[in-house]
Amino acid sequence: MTPGNNGASTPEDDDPFGYLYADGQANGAQPPSGGYGYPNSVNRVRAVGTRSYGQQQPQAGAGQTAAYGHAPQQQGGHGRPNAHYAAPETLPGGGGATTAPQHQVPGGGGGRGGRGPNTKGLLIGAVAVVAAVVIGIGVAMLGGDKDDNKSEDQAGSGQNQSQSTEPSPSASKSAAGKTELPKIDAKAMRLGAGLTTASDFKGAKADGGVYVTGFNQVGSKVTWSVDGIKKAGDYRLYARYSIPGVDANATLLVNGKANTQPMGLKNFIGSPKGDWEKGWQTSWAPVTLTKGTNTIELACNEGNQCDAVFDQFYIARS
Repeated sequence: MTPGNNGASTPEDDDPFGYLYADGQANGAQPPSGGYGYPNSVNRVRAVGTRSYGQQQPQAGAGQTAAYGHAPQQQGGHGRPNAHYAAPETLPGGGGATTAPQHQVPGGGGGRGGRGPNTKGLLIGAVAVVAAVVIGIGVAMLGGDKDDNKSEDQAGSGQNQSQSTEPSPSASKSAAGKTELPKIDAKAMRLGAGLTTASDFKGAKADGGVYVTGFNQVGSKVTWSVDGIKKAGDYRLYARYSIPGVDANATLLVNGKANTQPMGLKNFIGSPKGDWEKGWQTSWAPVTLTKGTNTIELACNEGNQCDAVFDQFYIARS
């Protein structure tokens, strides 16, 4: 087969490169100048943006050549437009661009004209997270442990004795008149049979460092006449004592009436056994006093363990 015109010119018989051959040149083939350059060639291109399906396309006029490099018309089936094809110029913002069509995805940010990410929702979520963290830190700081500044005695409600923090008798004043409550040292106590004062070992706070000794026998008794009670009510009797590292107790009587439980003279501080100098400590018991003068007795009766010495008694508000 030789290049040239073999019969009627049809698009499929056109040879766009016929001008390169001698036979083609003899048949009048010319180099391209807007079209394919071959006689009676069919122009299949059109300007970008002029494609429209379902409408008759304008034909190039005489002497009018299509722009070089434009894409040929696409057809689907036999002369029917391809329903699934969308030319670039038909897309939003397509203009005369020759780039491949892009598919729009609702809410997507990839295609031209598509919606961007929901930055407003992301911002609101971030602010909510930060606020939750700040609130959590604030709650944790406000919900910290609080110091309880209230001091408590070891004896609970209804108990008759406890270890004391040894409040100063001078600080024990009545709420009404701010009057100092009574206090007594060993030398001023009324001692029963067999009792005496001594200062053999150190630690007593009574005047001269003396204390009452000989209490460790049944029938022993120490009496204190309490004057100056301005108001009847509930009080505490504090006793300062020393023991040789072994618990003791005694019977407490107020105005001739014994308390239901003995007054505990326990080894609250855990002092070593046999060491009297390190055994000094304080205990208290509840007492109900009348206005004026009251009699308080501390006795060693049957069933008591009375191996103890005393240097001071004093009254404090309950």
